Amino acid sequence: MANPNIVNVTTIQGRSVGLTPAVATEVELLANAASSGKIIKINNIIAANIDGTTSIGGTVSLCTNAAAPSSSNTFAIAPNVAIPARASMMCVDKSTSVYLEENMSIRVTAAVASKITFTASYEEIS
Repeated sequence: MANPNIVNVTTIQGRSVGLTPAVATEVELLANAASSGKIIKINNIIAANIDGTTSIGGTVSLCTNAAAPSSSNTFAIAPNVAIPARASMMCVDKSTSVYLEENMSIRVTAAVASKITFTASYEEIS
């Protein structure tokens, strides 16, 4: 697993990803493959409750082994935070940015399927 030197950058590409999990179990929002040759700088992650009446819990976690996620290598960033109906929560922003080295990922959980949308803005650096 390499960790590219970001002092000698040749490419920085801005990207965004969004996901509304259709299950109430942990799923992958964003991953950096084991041999990508890139580092991913996450600028922000927003969790938005799209339910019109009910507060719903949402979790965002950092997984240090994307190939085999488990409780021993998954670390909470925002653990089961209640998000009010029709509201959003900033889980990560530029002042608390997170780097994904190779073979790392961001995983998310919505306490109720199809009720929380997770959106991330990030930079792929190589």
